[in-house]
Amino acid sequence: MTSAGILDSDCMTLTRFVLAEQKKVPSASGDLTQLLTSIQTAVKAVSSAVRKAGIAHLYGLVGNVNIQGEAVKKLDVLSNDLFVNMLKSSYKTSVLVTEENENAIVVETEKRGKYIVCFDPLDGSSNIDCLVSIGSIFGIYRKLNDDPPNEKDAFQKGRNLVAAGYALYGSATMMVLALGKGSGVNGFMLDPAIGEFVLTEKNIKIPEQGNIYSINEGYSYQWDDAISEYVEKKKNPKFGKPYGARYVGSMVADVHRTLKYGGIFMYPATKDAPKGKLRLLYEAIPMSHILEEAGGLSSNGSISILDIEPTQLHQRSPIFLGSRNDIKELLEIISKHSK
Repeated sequence: MTSAGILDSDCMTLTRFVLAEQKKVPSASGDLTQLLTSIQTAVKAVSSAVRKAGIAHLYGLVGNVNIQGEAVKKLDVLSNDLFVNMLKSSYKTSVLVTEENENAIVVETEKRGKYIVCFDPLDGSSNIDCLVSIGSIFGIYRKLNDDPPNEKDAFQKGRNLVAAGYALYGSATMMVLALGKGSGVNGFMLDPAIGEFVLTEKNIKIPEQGNIYSINEGYSYQWDDAISEYVEKKKNPKFGKPYGARYVGSMVADVHRTLKYGGIFMYPATKDAPKGKLRLLYEAIPMSHILEEAGGLSSNGSISILDIEPTQLHQRSPIFLGSRNDIKELLEIISKHSK
């Protein structure tokens, strides 16, 4: 849109962008483009629901819990249904893995395609009632064999991702997308006047180093010595200008800020959660792909998140991601304490 409110006929919409990327690959079938269009539609529908959640009482409790033991809210259920239905109706997916379902969804034969999608339809949903930014996260893989589809098709390393992205429902709705390795990261803002995502942030690069750390310090009494030392170092002026602390508690919001301004996002293992809390397939891996494509790093404390081979649908992992220098500094401290 121009400043006068008139549509710029040459604006780069998300659909147009993906079509242009498809054109660069002569062998491309267009299936991924169609799949991403379906995800766009799901995000638009969730965004609309989020905007009127209070009015429609969508934030009220349903009265049960999901398989993670978290209270399920109406907006969670609606978002999950929207994503599942749109992904199935794209005719391009074979297996769907969602936070809200204990088992993988195997798409019926007549609607089946070649892609596996792992997604968190509404990340940070515990923040709905207080109107804090929430989001959706997704990662897309290609099925590696011709066998009948099953949940093990999703057990691929993050290096195999065909695309990953997230939607942030904040002061505006934005989608951030990273296609395959080396494709870069681009941000698209939803223009409600035309109902389209428009390219507003091209080739996003995370700063080499930031000055913000993001971690839930309420669990500091459960951290190991390495994490405690790193956080204390970031606060102490003896080691340079102290970092600022920012923590929303919605992964999409915290990671988006880290991507924009640099710094480090941390969700380490704790004594109560020795394997970490965030889920590998539909939270840690897609977000790590995006941050690494933007020039940052990710780690579980020993290896890149993208090099972990999943063995369970809802597998958890400690996660550290952000600016290269910040992650390297943390890993040096972890290495020192592990000797």
